Amino acid sequence: MKGLIQRVSEASVTVDGEQVASIGTGLLLLLGIEKEDGEREARELFRKVLTYRVFPDEAGRMNRSLADIGGSLLIVPQFTLAADTSSGTRPGFSLAAGPDEANQLYRLFVAEARSRLDPEKVGEGAFGADMKVGLVNDGPVTFLLEVVQRRE
Repeated sequence: MKGLIQRVSEASVTVDGEQVASIGTGLLLLLGIEKEDGEREARELFRKVLTYRVFPDEAGRMNRSLADIGGSLLIVPQFTLAADTSSGTRPGFSLAAGPDEANQLYRLFVAEARSRLDPEKVGEGAFGADMKVGLVNDGPVTFLLEVVQRRE
């Protein structure tokens, strides 16, 4: 499971000309779900997103997390993050989870966020829709977080 986080001063999602979500200061998360991902990966990635220190402290150093600042989180499903780009000039999507599995894990991720953060500060994109994502990247600060599946 992959999450591209961007520290934002604002972000929004529009579908068919209608804004479906918007946040102020916080993180925009583009969430990529792969075939082998499950509940463990979703919960672990959420923990990382919540506690990853990307916000400045009083000295201007990145020492504060989303949880520390009480910021907002906008979660956008992004299957292209699961693309295989290792060869050629066209991405392959054989690593991406199928729509039903991905939507189930996306819904779990959103539910986890709403249970651990102020639900009013959690926005979400529209799974499977053609979305327009707007943001003001603060910094810019962008990180790719990954949770690798454990094989037993």
